[in-house]
Amino acid sequence: MAGGAAVALAAARMLAGPAQAAPAEARRLLERLTQGKAKAGRIRLGVAEIVENGNLVPVTLSVDSPMTAGDHVRRLHLVAERNPQALAASFTFTPLGGKAEVQVRIRLLDSQTVFAVAEMSDGSLWIAEKSVQVTVGGCTGSG
Repeated sequence: MAGGAAVALAAARMLAGPAQAAPAEARRLLERLTQGKAKAGRIRLGVAEIVENGNLVPVTLSVDSPMTAGDHVRRLHLVAERNPQALAASFTFTPLGGKAEVQVRIRLLDSQTVFAVAEMSDGSLWIAEKSVQVTVGGCTGSG
């Protein structure tokens, strides 16, 4: 009986442990978001190239757009390729916002490339990427 309890406890600890990063999942997500048609440009992805701690990484995203009824950003997605959940954040915009800019803090599991994808009102898709070196991991709680 004690052996069964030990096995159950070990299994519970494994299930409760940190999730593993899935770069393949991030690639599939980016393919779905970009439909293979995204172009580089229009997005400014502000994140430090080296961060000391991955727990709270400041990121600024902005998209060059007049934000008019006929030409505006609809959605902006932030993807972290090596995090347990690749989609770090998504934002929805309307022309009433005046500009497409957000500031957010995200966790990064370890060093990786961060991507931003913008969906425009005319159906065009834009992408930006930046490599970030993390010296202490954020998602696992260890360094």
